[in-house]
Amino acid sequence: MTSMSEDSPTESVPERLVNATIALLAEQGPAAIKARTVAAATGLSTMVVYSHFGGVPELVRAVVDQGFKELDRAFSEIPASSDPIADLFAMALSCRRLARQNPHLYDLMFGLSTRATYRPVGESDVRLSGRSPAFRDAYAHTLEACVRLVNSGWIAEQAPEVIAAQLWSYVHGYITLELSEHFVDFDDPVAQVMMPMGVNLVVGLGGDRDRAVASHESVLVPDLSVRADDHNSMNVS
Repeated sequence: MTSMSEDSPTESVPERLVNATIALLAEQGPAAIKARTVAAATGLSTMVVYSHFGGVPELVRAVVDQGFKELDRAFSEIPASSDPIADLFAMALSCRRLARQNPHLYDLMFGLSTRATYRPVGESDVRLSGRSPAFRDAYAHTLEACVRLVNSGWIAEQAPEVIAAQLWSYVHGYITLELSEHFVDFDDPVAQVMMPMGVNLVVGLGGDRDRAVASHESVLVPDLSVRADDHNSMNVS
């Protein structure tokens, strides 16, 4: 899989441009994102990019929004259970899978690229990643799970939004380092690095270690085959 999005016969022109950009990111990297290459990939004229988006920076912002919509959809497919710790780890693994499917799109979503084609729009634009409606819709799943975690009484009483920010930081810090091949010396970095870090965070929040380990392991075991597939299909240009 090379994209977080799939083509549809009913796509509008803007959707075709966004999906073509996502596919180009996966296949060729950020250097390929130019008005003419995106237009060529859709069989449309270069002017279509400008008429629908105004330019490449605005197209890129729409691509970022689509990435977060896909993340929102992935989170929505994880049913809320009686174990909020397991639910949060399942969400973390979903983030990782999407990031590995299209690392360049992930970089773009989280502001990790310094490539010229990733020029940001104006600072006052409310669509910037951390404030965009698409981001907030995806992030709301994390916050809701943290509310359930606090209400469960499994950790010390504290603000769910602060816990969510900490969890978000740990997950995306791990993913960024893994994509940069910082964990190549580990046989299974998810089991050896990511899961223990999640357990330690829960314990630091006042949770019981044995319960935290059991919750994480309940998600980790079914995920083994998926992780193997991700490893075999990962393509970083």
